[in-house]
Amino acid sequence: MAHAFASLETAGPVAVWLIVLSFVFFECAFIFGLFLPGDSLLFAAGVVLAQHGNELSAWGLSGAAMVVAVVGNWVGYYVGRHTGTRLLARRGGKVLNRRNLNKARDFLDRRGFWAVVLARWLPWVRTLAPMIAGAARMDVKRFTAATTIGALAWVPTLVLAGYYAAGLLTSIPWLETAAVVVSVAFFVGGTGWGIWRYRQEMHKPVDDMVDV
Repeated sequence: MAHAFASLETAGPVAVWLIVLSFVFFECAFIFGLFLPGDSLLFAAGVVLAQHGNELSAWGLSGAAMVVAVVGNWVGYYVGRHTGTRLLARRGGKVLNRRNLNKARDFLDRRGFWAVVLARWLPWVRTLAPMIAGAARMDVKRFTAATTIGALAWVPTLVLAGYYAAGLLTSIPWLETAAVVVSVAFFVGGTGWGIWRYRQEMHKPVDDMVDV
């Protein structure tokens, strides 16, 4: 943990880009992403980039991560379109269970287009929504428009909020350091917790009662 913390805190812009783009893609594309701390990662990336005073990199990362988020959701959409949702829910799962899957499906049924937009701000729905939309054969153009609007509102907001919030603290060194410590620690801790939870969920049997 200490090594990972130090590495992220001192990471250069290139390392931050690689970490963020990889995590955003996996969170948006595959069920494993359900357990990744996407929101805290984007905010932490902005905070870390602020330590390098690289404003252009923060804006560039916002644009690149937004594109990756859209591409990731396309992948999730086509996974759902070809496999359905039967294999997602696990008997006795804390997150991957029939109740949460039905809640996400009902959310999309009621809100339609705007559900895909708003799903960007709902951690576990963010990963399930594209797969459910694909399984439901939502119109591809409509889905693409919705997920693009959602990515535009989600990614730059968090990255730039982290960057400029950290920038405001430069006159208070200890508070600036605390912001970096908290952001990176939350990301590292969240990732470790997510991996553990994913392994726990995947060890449970598939819930055969869930409809496609």
